[in-house]
Amino acid sequence: MTEALPPCPECSGVYTYEMGALLICPECGHEWSPTAGEGAGEGAGAGGEIKDAVGNVLADGDTVTVIKTLKVKGSPSGIKAGTKVRNIRLVDGVDGHDIDCRIDGFGPMQLKSSVVKKA
Repeated sequence: MTEALPPCPECSGVYTYEMGALLICPECGHEWSPTAGEGAGEGAGAGGEIKDAVGNVLADGDTVTVIKTLKVKGSPSGIKAGTKVRNIRLVDGVDGHDIDCRIDGFGPMQLKSSVVKKA
């Protein structure tokens, strides 16, 4: 290996490796194509597309399902896996929270696309 691989665009980890046509970061699990997105930056704010946990492209107005139970500050119970969230809005959020939505019983909040799948 004489060629140095680029660091992870998500966490800036330097231990990236190739697997087929993708580059993979073992620190955060992010996978990306080495040719796509080098000039695009991160997330939807730079023109990229936001994908759910299984790789489906999300759009404004989609309905998604939460795939794992989430803890919510100030709530005795969290958001349970399987909860449907309707009419999402994609935003350039803070700390990877790129979905703006309203969940029944909890109110407005932001979610990460890595914890939902398209319904």
